[in-house]
Amino acid sequence: QVQLMESGGGSVQAGGALRLSCVASDAVSSVYCMSWFRQAPGKERDRVASIDRFARATYADAVKGRFIISRDNLKRLDLLMNSLVSEDTAMYYCAAAASCDIYPQYWGQGTQVTVSS
Repeated sequence: QVQLMESGGGSVQAGGALRLSCVASDAVSSVYCMSWFRQAPGKERDRVASIDRFARATYADAVKGRFIISRDNLKRLDLLMNSLVSEDTAMYYCAAAASCDIYPQYWGQGTQVTVSS
């Protein structure tokens, strides 16, 4: 069973930046597709960014040019969020899957990001 734990959430003013981190319970990050999802109150959980085992990254249109996903090949996944806007306010989840083409089967507990305007 893979366990994922996020950290780094918090409150920030619009235009600011935050870095989220996710640590896996074992060295799966070199094998799995790792992703960040987010869910705002009353909305669906949406994929923010993914990175595969070859370090190829994809981003949702809403965050392109502002967020950067990165990983090492051991246990850690990061999301650097720049130029934050109020619409980025959500619970952010780290997720792992065997492929970036399928819905993740492993999830962290989530970390809250709140952007005030």
